[in-house]
Amino acid sequence: MNTVASQDGTTIAYDKRGSGPALVLVDGALCSRAQGPMPELAELLASEFTVYNYDRRGRGDSGDAAEYDVEREIEDLAAVIKAAGGSAYVYGTSSGAALTLRAAAAGLPITRLVAFEPPYVVDQSRKQIPSTWAADMRALSDAGKPGEAVKYFMTKGIGLPGFVVGMMKLMPAWKGMKAVAHTLPYDAALLGPNCFGRPLDPEQWATIEAPALVVNGGKSPGWMRTSVKSLAGAVPGAKHEEVPGQNHMIKASAIAPVISGFLQ
Repeated sequence: MNTVASQDGTTIAYDKRGSGPALVLVDGALCSRAQGPMPELAELLASEFTVYNYDRRGRGDSGDAAEYDVEREIEDLAAVIKAAGGSAYVYGTSSGAALTLRAAAAGLPITRLVAFEPPYVVDQSRKQIPSTWAADMRALSDAGKPGEAVKYFMTKGIGLPGFVVGMMKLMPAWKGMKAVAHTLPYDAALLGPNCFGRPLDPEQWATIEAPALVVNGGKSPGWMRTSVKSLAGAVPGAKHEEVPGQNHMIKASAIAPVISGFLQ
């Protein structure tokens, strides 16, 4: 494990492996260096890139601050990129893709980026996310109910049926998800107004200069495929790719060649 200090002094932990151009991986909700898709993906990409896999603030071995602000997460990513040599490719998944896009728009030295399914909602084809979801999840976490915060996120945010979440509670990963439930409002903040069924405003990404690829799975829900295609039209010069047979829980073996093919 390595660490770097973010601009506000928060310690950000990361792993480094492989050789070649620097590539930073940015996790989605409830994931960390130890839990989620990135450890396997890092191993697959390490033969072509120097891969940096970090714990977003509030997760794993990284620190946190009393108050959250999206700008602090952008600064965290900037600190990891600086540790990687001053510029880097970046791959973000889910809310991590939203963070990657915001960081690129803020002018971070990202040379190329791949964004997989930031969970924006741009139409009325799915049950809408409550406008109060960030505050609701924060209240549950603050009340010492991390499991309820995760359930809220899974049902009202992702849209999973309650019985599916009930089965998830029996899985070993549930304990790890509860441990980082307090960071769910961070993910909601990163999505901002883009998840309430309205068309995307291209102005928020107008300053992105890095070549970008936005990706979705061919078996992901229709509302998500629609939002990714809308995003491809909103990010300047972005390319779009669909990975057949995959959904939001895309296999590392399926996304690795897509990332490699675009970045090389």
